[in-house]
Amino acid sequence: MEPPRRNDQLAGLMAEANMSNKALARAVRDWSTRDRHPVRCDHTSVNRWLAGMRPRGRTGQYIADAIGERLGRTVTLADVGMSATEALDPELGMTYGTEPEDVGAVLSRLWRADLDDMRPILDAPPKASAWAEASLAWLVRPGRDDLVERAAGVRVGQSDVDAVRATTAALDRLDNDYGGERPRRALIQFLHSDVAGLLAGRYGEQAGRQLHAAAAEATLLAAWATYDAGVHGMAQRYFIQSLRLAQAADDVLLASSALDAMSHQATFLGRSREAANLARAARTGSQRYATPTLTAHFYAMEARALAVGGDVVGTQKALGEAVNVFERRQPGNDPDWISYVDDAELAAELAHSFRDIGRSADAVTYAVSALAGSGGASARSDFFVTMVQAAGHLGQGDVEQACVTARAALDLGEQVRSARCVEYLRQFRKQLAPHAASAHVRELVGAAGEHHLWVASRTARGS
Repeated sequence: MEPPRRNDQLAGLMAEANMSNKALARAVRDWSTRDRHPVRCDHTSVNRWLAGMRPRGRTGQYIADAIGERLGRTVTLADVGMSATEALDPELGMTYGTEPEDVGAVLSRLWRADLDDMRPILDAPPKASAWAEASLAWLVRPGRDDLVERAAGVRVGQSDVDAVRATTAALDRLDNDYGGERPRRALIQFLHSDVAGLLAGRYGEQAGRQLHAAAAEATLLAAWATYDAGVHGMAQRYFIQSLRLAQAADDVLLASSALDAMSHQATFLGRSREAANLARAARTGSQRYATPTLTAHFYAMEARALAVGGDVVGTQKALGEAVNVFERRQPGNDPDWISYVDDAELAAELAHSFRDIGRSADAVTYAVSALAGSGGASARSDFFVTMVQAAGHLGQGDVEQACVTARAALDLGEQVRSARCVEYLRQFRKQLAPHAASAHVRELVGAAGEHHLWVASRTARGS
């Protein structure tokens, strides 16, 4: 049998990081302890790795993590000359952990699998049962989590929490302007290289709650970006873990927002019943704490779910509740992360629901209102609403105006990379097919030409 080849990639990275064998072994032990799967290794173990031996279990991941932490950048298994040595549990991230310290270890492995492009987990579809189990686990939680200060790990302070929030805000702006496909990897790299270490660090209760809240917001953004990129099974995992982080933070409103986001994804995937139940769980679990803005959004999500399911009466009832509650809102009392929900956002939600229950004229009216009030805050959101407007015109039989509006949407989406945008176009093209002989349709097709969203919509599917 051919002997293993010396691992020159690992040797080169150790030299770059100025890490001796003993230093790497110590760092690997630290990382494995953070992940609650302690590894026994020393300088002799490192000699064997350098000689080409592949370590067992998760050790290869810890080697990459340790060197990456020293270098201040993400280092993959491929970078250290090691392929994945662990077959990931296909249920990883789908379950709702019972202990707060579990979520950091789960997310660390998920982030690493994402960065290493591990297709078995990235290509896995979402599971309806996972939505139900996570929402129920949160609703019947026994009480506040205890955040016990660890004896080891990096000391976490307010500046660390502020840095997580500032980075999340910057990447959120990129997500809004350019779609989830562009900032997604940078966000996952940040979570893995920075946030994972903080979650495994030392902090008292107050700092710990704030850290878990900031991590929940960042993971929720990762879930949205991953969902927008069309990686639905991984997005579901991130949504579930953001909910668990929010519980550890003792932040009921943030947790309910995670359920609200899960409902949005379930609706997009056509899982109407599960989506409606998730929106109801968000409302039920937060009813003593939610502001009118949040409650109105939960009703709007329920309406969108019911509309996709064809429940016209239920949709109209939920929309009526959303409008009534929204009239009582006081924006100054809302959390910062829900500040995007204003009159224009509610109008956009109404437009979507009216489109899906066949009230095309109302869909156009509310879409126009939403666009007038949006102020161009998000090119992607404006694309969605403009496509809803185009579908409304088509539903009224106005093919010309539908095509003109679709061209406007394509202009908005020029810089956006989003699987959701592609799916909106695919659905519109399907509805447009009976009018293929129309001069207006032919003109649209010619103008759309090689627009990247139009090209992608030829073969796209929503799930």
